This record gives sequence, structure tokens and C-alpha cells, in this order.
Amino acid sequence: MGRYLAFDLGAESGRAIAGRLEDGRLAVEELHRFPNTPIEDGPALYWDTPRLWREIQQGIAVAAGDRRLALDGIGIDTWGVDFGLLSGEGTLLENPRHYRDPRTAGVMEKLFATVPREQVFGYTGIQFMQLNTLYQLYAMKLEHSPALGAAHRLLNMPDLFNYRLTGAAKSEATIASTTQFFNPGAMAWATELFDRLGLPGGILCPIVAPGTLLGTMIDPPNLPVYATAGHDTAAAVAAVPAEGGAPWCYISSGTWSLMGIELHRPVIDRQSLALNFTNEVGAGGRIRLLKNIPGLWLLQECRGAWRAEGADYTYDELAGMAAAARPFAAAIDSDAFLAPGDMPRRIAEHCRQTDQEPPQTRGECVRAILESLALRYRSVLESLEALGGRRIEVIHIVGGGSRNALLNQFAADATGRPVVAGPSEATAIGNILVQALGAGEIAGLEELRSVVRRSFAPVTFQPRPSAQWDAAYERFRKLFAQ
Repeated sequence: MGRYLAFDLGAESGRAIAGRLEDGRLAVEELHRFPNTPIEDGPALYWDTPRLWREIQQGIAVAAGDRRLALDGIGIDTWGVDFGLLSGEGTLLENPRHYRDPRTAGVMEKLFATVPREQVFGYTGIQFMQLNTLYQLYAMKLEHSPALGAAHRLLNMPDLFNYRLTGAAKSEATIASTTQFFNPGAMAWATELFDRLGLPGGILCPIVAPGTLLGTMIDPPNLPVYATAGHDTAAAVAAVPAEGGAPWCYISSGTWSLMGIELHRPVIDRQSLALNFTNEVGAGGRIRLLKNIPGLWLLQECRGAWRAEGADYTYDELAGMAAAARPFAAAIDSDAFLAPGDMPRRIAEHCRQTDQEPPQTRGECVRAILESLALRYRSVLESLEALGGRRIEVIHIVGGGSRNALLNQFAADATGRPVVAGPSEATAIGNILVQALGAGEIAGLEELRSVVRRSFAPVTFQPRPSAQWDAAYERFRKLFAQ
């Protein structure tokens, strides 16, 4: 029997979740929850890293102190790409920036003048997004950043917190693979790319596999700390309750929707480049071939804007409003909304710019967001089938978004595939079970998933395809060149 503590830090909130593994089943319990609110400083956007560190300490205090749990390990997962730079003494040189910080605008094109786009993809197999670590670093180089000049180590967010806990400066492979300077074929840093861009390769730390024991905490209660699957998507995909049989894909649904398939080797070729897919590292030595889709981000932003106007809806209330609203009122290209702020107005303007009537009610706005997301799933599904060379029969949706029954049904209807939803806490579950794998309690990824199947009952949504969905998809493709 093992007991582990998972810290799952998302873009909107964080959680400390305890997991107990016994007789091939896992029971989880949330011990501590906290908001994750970025800091605005003029145009710059930062993570509140000192507060996140205090919340991690509080979560440990609740588990080991208040609850007196005998823990066999601690693991931390977060969103991808963002990082901290450390001095030679191990101090943080500046507060880590948020991936939505505007400093990377236009930086990709400047970088491609030195290393062309197709060569960057050849080194890394990662899709092109201006928020990637590579462009954040290159922006710092172009700005002659004092922090970059003084840096001795670069650590992505989960690795940064692991360093604070243990003093071990290691880069876990799943989170390293989000940076766009990691080679997933060699499982090593793409140092030649770094050299060609004039970036300081000496700041890169040794890479370790998910499940690696980093050591014990420097401070009491001196618990073991594992480099779990540090990228939250990798942790969530590890907990997909799939088994052999029908080919399947996954959607890790939350602020982002990460949609992909699992492979044993990366797909780095002209087709994956043209489709802008990404090859990231997963648990068990797998490669996650996937597409990053802005997921429930637009809905989260609309909810915040309406709350500021005095209408504080729950997500269930928003789903009910959408279910009752006029269908297919408008289509939305979620990729057009990277920056935060004033989302309902911007969605209306987006519709006018694409010769569509804007949603007339809040319910229509929510429905348009969810329908457009489901249509995007259909587009990505077709690309995954082309890259994988076979038809996908089942879609597994995990993560917090798997609780949105309306979106799950829309996804089934739009794609014509059954959707298996759950577990909703897949990221924390994967975090815990990868720790257990590292501790030797679980033999491999297949056994890990069998534990998930025995422990958590999913909900299946059968497709109800229709001519309306087909017509909406053709309109969506024409509008946004999908």
C-alpha cells in the first residue's frame, strides 16, 4: 500500500490531492485547493510564483501535519512551456512570465530569419506557438535581458518547485519536451539549435525520466520527491482508461484541449509540419502526437467578464443556458483569442469580421464556443487519422472539462465517435500513479491504466450525427481554412 501527494497546478487553480493505492485500486482525496491568478505589471504578465510556493508548502502541511498522512512521495505537475532562471547561487532571477505575456509577439518570424521554420521543426517536432519556451527565451535575447545574461540554470515550472523542495536541478522529460528545444527522437536537448540561435546552452539541466526519485525534501518532513510526469497533459494522458482493442485518441480537456494519439516514436515529417502537430514525451517512453487547441479558455474568460457585470454563473448554469439556446448561431476560431480580456465583445467582433451575426444572448455565446470546440475536434481527428494511418474508433476525454456533459455530447455528435468521459481528476491521478510507478508499486503503463479502470467509472456519450452538424462543419472549414 502506498500513499502519495500530487500537486496539480493549472492555469486557473491548483490542488493538493492525496492518493492511496491498495489492492490494485486508487482512492483520491482533495486536501487543499487554491486559485492561480497571474500578476499584471504594465503590459507584462507574470505568474504569482511566491504564492504558488506558499500554497505547495501549505498543502504539505495539511497532508503531513494536520492529517498526519504517512506519505511515500510528492509529485508536482503544471502547465507547459513556462520557466524560471536561476543564478549561480540558486536564487530566482526574476518572477516567471505567463505564456500569454505579449513579449513573444512577432518573435517567431525573427527567429526563423536565423533558423528556418522547417529546420526548427526538424530538430524538435514541436508545433509552432508564440508562447513556446523557445520564443520566450529568444525574446529575452533580443531584449538583452539581464536575467538571461546572468542565468546559470533554466527550470520549467514543476522542475523549479522540485528544486525548491530538494535542491536537485533536473529537467523532467515530459515538461522539457514542451519547450521546442528538446529532441524527442534522441530524448535530449536540441543543443545544435540552441547554438545556432546564440542561446546559452549551459543553462540546460540534465534530463530525467518521469517517475525518477529526485531525493528527499531539504526541510521537514523530509519526504521523498519524485519527478512525476511534470507536464499536466502527460500526467492526464497516463491516466486515460484505455485498453487494447479499438484505436483511440485522447482529449485532455480544460483551459486547453490537448488532442492526440500515443505512439512509440515521433512523427517528424512534412505532413506533421504542414498540419502543425507536436511530438511531446509521455509516460512509459511513449510519444504524444497531438494538437494544442484553445479549449474552455474562451468560456472561462466570458464567465469572468459576466461576473464583473454582476452575473456570477456556475459552469452548470452556463451549460444549461447553452443547451436551451439557438444551435449553430455562429462559428468561432478559438486560435484567434490568445490574449485575455473582454472576451464577449471580442467574440462579437470576431463574428462581424467573418461576416457572421454575433450571438444575441449569453446562452448563444456559450453554445457557439462549445459547438466550435467540437467542430475543431472533428478537424483535428481527421488530421490524426491521416498521420496515424488508421481510423480512430473512440475518443477519451479526461480532465476537468470531462465534466461538461454538453460539450462531451457535442464532441460525439460532431465527430461521429463514442466519447468516453473521465476521470475528471486524470492529471492528479496520473501524477500519483507515475510516482507509484517510480516507487516500484506499478510495473508499467498498462498496469497503471488498469488501476484507473478499476478505480474510476467513466461515462460514455454515443454519437447522434446529423446533417446539421455536417453543414456546420463545412461552414467552419470554409470560414477558418481547417
